[in-house]
Amino acid sequence: MTDAQPKNLFGLSEQDKVSLLAKLRRNQGDAQTRERVDLAEIPDKFVRFEELPGYKQLRIQHAVAQQTGILNPFFACHDGIAKQTTSIGGTPYLNFSTYDYLDLNGHPEIMRAATEAMHQYGTSASASRLVSGERPPHRALETALAELYGAENCLAFVSGHATNVSTIAQLFGRKDVIFHDSLSHNSIVQGGLSSGAKRFSFPHNDMTALEEMLRAHRGEYQRALIVTEGLFSMDGHIADLPALITLKKRHKCFLMVDEAHSLGVLGQTGRGVAEHFGMDPSEVDIWMGTLSKTLCGCGGFIAGSAVLIEYLKFTAPGFVYSVGMSPPLAAASRTALDIMLREPWRVRKQQAISRFFVDQARARGLDTGGADGYAVVPIHLGGSLLAGVLATALFNRRINVLPITYPVVEEGAARLRFFLSAAHDEATALQALDAVAEELPKARERTESIIH
Repeated sequence: MTDAQPKNLFGLSEQDKVSLLAKLRRNQGDAQTRERVDLAEIPDKFVRFEELPGYKQLRIQHAVAQQTGILNPFFACHDGIAKQTTSIGGTPYLNFSTYDYLDLNGHPEIMRAATEAMHQYGTSASASRLVSGERPPHRALETALAELYGAENCLAFVSGHATNVSTIAQLFGRKDVIFHDSLSHNSIVQGGLSSGAKRFSFPHNDMTALEEMLRAHRGEYQRALIVTEGLFSMDGHIADLPALITLKKRHKCFLMVDEAHSLGVLGQTGRGVAEHFGMDPSEVDIWMGTLSKTLCGCGGFIAGSAVLIEYLKFTAPGFVYSVGMSPPLAAASRTALDIMLREPWRVRKQQAISRFFVDQARARGLDTGGADGYAVVPIHLGGSLLAGVLATALFNRRINVLPITYPVVEEGAARLRFFLSAAHDEATALQALDAVAEELPKARERTESIIH
């Protein structure tokens, strides 16, 4: 048997094999000819960025804004640290567009920690932490964040957006299912899309609708994730954490909470949505947060079980294939966290001015939606054009607050979004709200004249 001659491939005779190879070569030649013809017929616009449909739409929006006298409020260059006031081009403005919720950015202790880390470790981690190793500030920050959430471990990423995308996409796949709040941040949605898992979007904070979805679909998939924000970045609503924990247990799901806007904002000491409700943080499987807001740095983190962090540390693309966090930024965020816990008055002050702002806005007939009165307060306006006109009028009165328009929110759901921090006082809040109340009728009239 060992001396037997091998049969022809697929059992073909030599003559049939020669004929088949000849046919394949002819087909390959025909395909190359078709490719040359097709390339010749491709219009030049398909290799020009200015012909992108999205770019054309953007240029139309800019043209309309310019023709109607609406300022472009984006990418304004600030002259220094943006606090209750900021300077833009040498002109002072009241400022409601800062994530510095606890008034810590520029704090001498944080600046000193960052400077010392820079002198010792330089400004860059130089490469991926998996490749080049890490620095003590990385471990110190992650240890402190793990302790904050009562978690076994923590992992810091260089981008908050990439934290959500990489984590969700790495943990879940085509045999799994993700249930996310309809108002979830873009990074959560993109993470779900990248994972390939089946996605269901439940109506905002509607636990009854979520349970109906879970009953209908959970059993069709292997792993399931429920994901939400602790404090929603566009509306200022707090997630119903107790109900979410109940549902995740009942339907055997993982629960992920994005604390980007709730860390430093919710709870007596700023520990977030779990402290706000008096819940054990270990009931949540995946805690996500960002370092660019309360913690005065840049990047994001995941806190959870030791197994979860070990897996992400070696496999999450946004960590493995990205440079490690700058050591000075890690040191700055660790120090900001220490100050937050040491000085809870900052949290109380931020919460008090936020509630004051919401109450005073509603007293003036302004629509704050269902904002719960913590840091993020929208003034709902409806149309994107009206939001732009009103933001321009306020900017001309030296008040810096940005419009949130389509496609960031649905068309018809545009608003001005005010961020409140421990740096703000009642006099500043009243000045801004009085200006909004005075300018809103004028902005509506101007918008109508533009449209008609």
